[in-house]
Amino acid sequence: MNRSELGAALRALRAASGKEAKAVARGAVMSASKLSKIETGKFSPSTDDVDRILTAIGVSHDVKSEYMDAARAAATEATAWRLIQRAGLHKAQRQLKAVDARMSRLRLFQPALVPGLLQTPEYMRAVLSRHQELSETTVRETVTARLERQAVLYDESKALRFVITEPVLRWLIVPPLVMAGQLDRLISVSRLPHLDVRVVPLSGRQHDIPNHAFVIRDDRAVTVETVHAELIVTDPRDVALYVAKFDGFAATALYGDAMREVLGGLRDDLLRRRERP
Repeated sequence: MNRSELGAALRALRAASGKEAKAVARGAVMSASKLSKIETGKFSPSTDDVDRILTAIGVSHDVKSEYMDAARAAATEATAWRLIQRAGLHKAQRQLKAVDARMSRLRLFQPALVPGLLQTPEYMRAVLSRHQELSETTVRETVTARLERQAVLYDESKALRFVITEPVLRWLIVPPLVMAGQLDRLISVSRLPHLDVRVVPLSGRQHDIPNHAFVIRDDRAVTVETVHAELIVTDPRDVALYVAKFDGFAATALYGDAMREVLGGLRDDLLRRRERP
């Protein structure tokens, strides 16, 4: 059931109950205009919105359970990467810049690549150039847009936390010299007082699995990156799962001088490797 279908179903339930929209909106503690937008599919309700609407309508427990399941499914939106590429990767980066401007707290977990907000231009270009279907113009515009996004790193009003697994730092998707520069960049930004950059080491026992990358913004929404699509998760119970996963990895990760010592050692090793005949 998508957003439009869910809204129509809620409207049908309200009509069947004989209750007017104003009364249901009042009982659900929301404006009548918001309820109207939900019912017409113009606004995507949270699971809490749906819960309050169903309670105000007065449906049975079984009906409520059924529609809450549908609401949780609708709270996860997927957009295929090919559609994002078709619309313009640089436009997607500018949309994210606007999202970043509104948030106050970010938690990002990355087991595959250096996070985009921390990437050097050379690293960005190497990542994008893997996609042969992207033109040089698209790559250039996307790199520029992503660099513009990085201005958020210097906004001291925001709390930004990054957890990276150690294999990310060893995976040579770029030449050794470029990766050495990328590690230098991580060391540098990690010294910003409002940034928390951590690395989960390969040594030591782990109690979780680094399934995939995800970003949590303000504990309200999670962006999940899969091979084929980008997922947006907003159900509070699902968001809480990602928060717990992030906090678990953060607790086992190196940070501060210990983390920078590891990065410095990896960087120096890359530079020595380049100097070998």
